[in-house]
Amino acid sequence: MQWIKLTVETTTEAEDEVCGILYGLGYDAVEIEDHAPVHDEIQGADYEELTPDDWEDDGTARVHFYVEEGSDSERIAMEVSTAVAELRKNGINIGAGIVSRTITRDEDWANNWKEFFHAFSVEDIYIHPSWEEPGPEAEGKTVVQIDPGVSFGTGHHESTQLIIRQMSKYLKPGDSVFDVGCGSGILSVIAEKLGAGFIAGVDIDPDCVASSYHNMKRNNAKKFFGEFMVGDLSQDETLGGRIPECGYDVIFANLLADIIMGMPKALYRALKPGGVLITSGIIDFKVEEVYDCLRDAGFMVIDTLEQGEWRSITAKK
Repeated sequence: MQWIKLTVETTTEAEDEVCGILYGLGYDAVEIEDHAPVHDEIQGADYEELTPDDWEDDGTARVHFYVEEGSDSERIAMEVSTAVAELRKNGINIGAGIVSRTITRDEDWANNWKEFFHAFSVEDIYIHPSWEEPGPEAEGKTVVQIDPGVSFGTGHHESTQLIIRQMSKYLKPGDSVFDVGCGSGILSVIAEKLGAGFIAGVDIDPDCVASSYHNMKRNNAKKFFGEFMVGDLSQDETLGGRIPECGYDVIFANLLADIIMGMPKALYRALKPGGVLITSGIIDFKVEEVYDCLRDAGFMVIDTLEQGEWRSITAKK
């Protein structure tokens, strides 16, 4: 399907008012693009870790919204332009206030980023996208083919690489694995290739669950693996009934610090006695908080690893 993307060129000062105009006109799904810092009073201190270190507000903003192919986009653009111009009369700096139009397709969102994902290695794990053949540098390495689709998990991010490194250290042949926040399924795929005997996962996004199944099959997973489930382990009590009573040998939790701290008891229950929890996605200044949270839940921290600003904490039940 083709979509028409309309963009209001404005300022960070006026973006809330522009969004209000769009909501009033019935466009309730908007996308804001700016460099405004994330303030605690707006989104809470929990989200500080999502703000890049070099984030600088240049005062400009773009507010995007989409209409279906066949809509009278010219009329819509004029309607929005007129409404935004009224803000200037009220003393609000709206910047250019221009509304531009571009055509996009569903497949554009899924495919345009592919030019940035190429083969790379983490230790002796060689990861390549499904649309590229392995290169000579894959010789002698464990080869993983990934098609992330719209889900998180090419393996490039430091947090994912940290778990891959720890997996090589703590995962034993035959171990049962639970991938919490499975994303593209990349960690499950690697675990299978390293000898895991049983693999299951969970994610709040159905697209991620579909990607995990897809990538397991794409990599010819030969061992039996369990269900990839849609749900929130920290809140969905029905998920507990779908976790084996004996628990898992190894759990991966490549999330964010605050999400990990929201589910320590659920992670503890899902792990076998003596089992290992490998967490990542923890920004450096959140490490002590995660330590304390895991210890309070009954875990014993046994290892930490760092890469850039990101940390992995490995704990034992």
